[in-house]
Amino acid sequence: MPPIPDHPLRYKLANELHARPFPLITAPGRAVFLAIKPLVDAASRDRSLDLDHLKALLDRYGAAHPQPGATHYTGEIGQHTLKWEQHTEFVTYSVFMEGETDRPFDPADFDVFPSEWLHEAPGVRVTSAMIRIVEETDEDRIASALNDWFVPESLAVSRIVDGDAIVAGDFRVDPAGHQRFAAFVQPDVGQRRIGRIAQRLCEIETYKAMSMLGFSRSREIAPHLGQIDDELSRLMAEMTSASAPAEETLSALLSVSAELESISAQTSFRFGATGAYEAIVGQRIEVLREERYGGRQTFAEFMMRRYDPAMRTVKSTEDQMTKMAQRAMRASELLRTRVEVERSAQNQAVLQSMDRRADLQLRLQETVEGLSVVAISYYAVNLLTYGLYPLASGLGIEKTWLTAGLVPLVVLGVWSMVRNIRKKMH
Repeated sequence: MPPIPDHPLRYKLANELHARPFPLITAPGRAVFLAIKPLVDAASRDRSLDLDHLKALLDRYGAAHPQPGATHYTGEIGQHTLKWEQHTEFVTYSVFMEGETDRPFDPADFDVFPSEWLHEAPGVRVTSAMIRIVEETDEDRIASALNDWFVPESLAVSRIVDGDAIVAGDFRVDPAGHQRFAAFVQPDVGQRRIGRIAQRLCEIETYKAMSMLGFSRSREIAPHLGQIDDELSRLMAEMTSASAPAEETLSALLSVSAELESISAQTSFRFGATGAYEAIVGQRIEVLREERYGGRQTFAEFMMRRYDPAMRTVKSTEDQMTKMAQRAMRASELLRTRVEVERSAQNQAVLQSMDRRADLQLRLQETVEGLSVVAISYYAVNLLTYGLYPLASGLGIEKTWLTAGLVPLVVLGVWSMVRNIRKKMH
């Protein structure tokens, strides 16, 4: 008996869960990270350009190319390990290096990405970071390093993953143009755990930077939304006071609604992506299982104070647009009803006027018909009198009596003829 057939995507989907393994990092070590995004229309970009750019970097190191259509890649470039990932809006490059340099966060480490290659990138830098991984347990040395490497005012430090490591970062761009993060790990921490820690730090920074794009967009449209809100309030006041014709106000309200829909269409993807990125930032911080270290603020506390207000601004702007659109819609419906009622009243008045005109026209028509009967009868009587007078004279009938006898007959005949004609016309 043949086995049950598999769904065509079974193995592909199962393997997708294991397609992006965490890097293996030995302490001491370093990592450099780069996220690249097209300036506009990133989600609909030509993704083959991402692969071409990756291949150009691999060719510089004589490394093997990824599979056609790949969305992730891990390989060796020289003495280092490269991890590349393609996402909806951006691509990331992570290079993991063994050992440590005399100069902490040495900008020379970033030279692993050649300047000419960076210049040819199919996009712009969203963020870049340098991570220094040190095997250190001495509290005094850790405190000294934190003071030397970071800006104290914005420094976030936490003991994480059940005390196996201490991570730190100040989320500032250093003079070389990079974010800085440090991980002080215990001697017995394995390579995989160190790799997960480094990966989490890179993801926190990347998704934080991407979600802040929504905050920037929110600030851009805020003045315009304020103007639309003022215009909407003015139109609703006019609608209430009936100081302007209803049809003109309705037209203006529909214009406001169309403008709001246009803004919503332009920002829906960015605001939706911001919400998704914000959730990822929160999840990545949560899995670190932070514990307070040395009275310093944790990563979660830093985000609560510095990052969450920006995200609330984005949500507020999105809610404002939704509520304004609903207000405009309700006002338009009310005003449309008012316009329809006014038009119904106008139509009723027109119908009444048409009824009066029809009645007058009928009366006029009857008057004309009566006059027509008289006129036709008059000429008919004269004609018949001239035609029948010779015969009446021979019979001894005078012309006066002949005319008098013809009048009722002719009038009745003409009246019957006009009536038949009117029936045929109706």
